[in-house]
Order: sequence, then C-alpha cells, then structure tokens
Amino acid sequence: MGKDVLSQSEIDSIISALGSDDLTTKQQEGEQGFSSNDEAVPYDFRRPNKFSKDQMRTLKNIHDNFARMLTNFLTAYLRLSVTVKLESTSQVPYDEFIYSLPLPTLVTVFRFSDRNGTALIETNPFFTSTIIDILFGGEGKIIMKKIRELTEIELSVLRRVNEKILSNLHYAWKDIADVDPQIEALDTNPQFGQLLGSSEAVALLSFSTNIAGNEGSINLCLPYITLEPILTRLSAQNWHARQSKVNWDISDAQKKLEKRIKEYEVELTAIIGSTTITVADFLNFEEGDIILLDSKIDQPIDLFLEGKRKFKVNLGRSGNKMAGEITDIIRKDEADE
Repeated sequence: MGKDVLSQSEIDSIISALGSDDLTTKQQEGEQGFSSNDEAVPYDFRRPNKFSKDQMRTLKNIHDNFARMLTNFLTAYLRLSVTVKLESTSQVPYDEFIYSLPLPTLVTVFRFSDRNGTALIETNPFFTSTIIDILFGGEGKIIMKKIRELTEIELSVLRRVNEKILSNLHYAWKDIADVDPQIEALDTNPQFGQLLGSSEAVALLSFSTNIAGNEGSINLCLPYITLEPILTRLSAQNWHARQSKVNWDISDAQKKLEKRIKEYEVELTAIIGSTTITVADFLNFEEGDIILLDSKIDQPIDLFLEGKRKFKVNLGRSGNKMAGEITDIIRKDEADE
C-alpha cells in the first residue's frame, strides 16, 4: 500500500477524534505554539531587558579592569592608598537611576566616542569631598555632617580629575571599541536635565571607593542607544578572543625583550683593595715589588656593575681563569653609603 493512502484503522481513529474535542484542542495548541501545561512568563514593559546576559557579563569584565586601573591611577595621583571595586552590574530604566541619586551630587555628562552618543558618570559627595580635601592640602580624613553645594573652583578641579578618570575608561575599552570620552557638561542636580527618555534602558555599573578610610561611590551609566552600534562586540567569545590575543602579544613582546636584553654587554669591575702611597714611592716601583692593601684575603670584595656597587664576591679560579663567587647582593641604600 502506498505511503499516501491511509489504512482503515487510521481512518477510524480520525473519525473518532472528530467526534471529540481532542483534535480541535491539539490543533489550537499547535497553532498557538504552546501547550496547556506551559506557564506564562510575566514581562515588565517599563524595565525592558535590552542587554543580553552575555553582553552584561562582557561589560562586567571590561569594568573590572577599569576598577583596577582607577585604583592604580588614584593611588599615584593622590599619593594615598585608594581602593576602587566594581560592586554591581545591572540594567535599569534611566529615570530609576536618576531619581536614586543623592542631591546634590556631581554628574558628568560625556560623549562616549565620535560615533556613539552620550553617557553619565556620577561621583558621590563622599568621594568628591575627600578628593577636594586632599588636593587642597588636607589629609582626606573628613566627617561630613551635611552635603553642601560645590564651589566653582571645586568644580573646575573635579572636572580635571574626571577627565583623567575617563581617560582610564578609554584604556579599559581599548580591546573592544575605539572609545574617546570627552566631557560635555557637569551638573550637581541631574534631575533638572532630561538627557534620555524616562523608560530608556541603561547599563548601570556601580563602584565602591575607599580613600584614606573614607568610603564613597562612583556610578557609570551607559545608555542602550549609546552602546547599540557596538553591541555585537560585547560577547564573551569576542572578549576572550581579544584577551587571548592581548596576552599572546604581551608574552611575545616579553620574549623579544628578554632576548634583546641578553645580547647587551655590561662591564663588571672588582676592586680587590686600596691603599695610600706617596708619589715618590709610586715613581720608584719596580717589577716584583709588593703593595700592601687594606683588605684581607679571606674577606669578600666589592663587585661593581657599570660603575655601581652591586655584589659581594669571593675571588678564586675556574680552570685557568680568575673567577668570583657572588656571596651577597648589595641593597640600594647600602650601595649609596
């Protein structure tokens, strides 16, 4: 019997199903794409998930590096121990981020790059007040009883600080996109300006800071419409591929540097001892004369590397050649004595 011809038993089962609701129900379920056992998943249209989990993980990786860069930069810039740590990565509506900020606070609006839109970085009053105190000659140990408005001079100083902070953001993004943050405006009341639509999705990266024992925070707000042109690059696969290439480049550069260093020649000088003689004695020296030095045969002598005292060595022989055995490395403070 051909494949297109139904058997009698198949015909009977179809006629039986037409007399019940089974066929109709199954057809409806098939057309709607779900079964009666499936549960509906709630969706909040005010909090759209525009960033995928993969993209959020990549943003976290990028800004973990950014936090480490800020730690190193601020420690050197302020000459104090500073810790910056990425605490959370989330996507929220723009108005939820804006209305969660304290007032007053410093919000810096900056252009992400020439081809991308704008973004925000908010520096908490506890962070900015500590920075101001240190840069103006204080120790950074302040107790804030009341948050006050920043003066024009303080805003000018903090603008330069934020420019340096954003330059570190450029380096953190270097392997993903060509980012060149440029400050467009500073505001101490972000609720007055409406940079984006209230329900616009943003990626919010929150950092904790500790400067001289004072804890503060930094919030980086990256709108979806700003990152949209480069979203395809924010994948774990792309991130790991680029990181592997960077690691390979660093490893390759280190090997080349080591090879070149090994090819350089340096001058080693061993001073066996010293003494003081008169000019008359020096002029009367003859072959076979013995000169008494101020060092003993069983004591190590100084070995100089390019004119700088670096090692203590014991003299001896290796085969038919004179040799020295290094017994100690001279520290920098000892070398200057």
